Amino acid sequence: MPFSLYDAVVPSNLQILEAIDALLNKAEAFCVEQGREESDLIDVRLAPDMLPFGYQIKSCAAHSVGGIEGVRAGSFSPDMSPWPTDFAGLHGVVQAAVASLKEIDRDTFDALADNDTQFAFGETRLPFTGANFLLSFSQPNFYFHATTAYAILRAQGVKLGKRDFIGMPRIKS
Repeated sequence: MPFSLYDAVVPSNLQILEAIDALLNKAEAFCVEQGREESDLIDVRLAPDMLPFGYQIKSCAAHSVGGIEGVRAGSFSPDMSPWPTDFAGLHGVVQAAVASLKEIDRDTFDALADNDTQFAFGETRLPFTGANFLLSFSQPNFYFHATTAYAILRAQGVKLGKRDFIGMPRIKS
């Protein structure tokens, strides 16, 4: 069986986004149990020079379906818009990304591999092929933000384990 760009990107994005949605459930339950406001977790940072939990969640969507949209358009720029300030809004961002990824046609996606794609931020312009952008830029950013979101929750005392991050592996049926 040939391994395609679709296989390298979409199923793993779905796996981790669905795990992130479950992390949000645990974070929300933790706030209720601890009598904490949602903003206590959504606004917390892992380090002072890092963006907060809400941004990390939003960035998972931006570097999954948003990265794919950037390849389709030929250009990707970081989404600097505000992130949702409550768990319902964060769930909405994640669930919209999952729904969009599930609608992607494999052949149409694989045809994006050679698309000229640039990363644009301020004066910075970096040229990529679609495949190289997704695999060497967007996917590492996706995992960085997912890992940072997980680490923020762990550092705040939310009871999570590795399985919570990994989600449901795609085992042989």
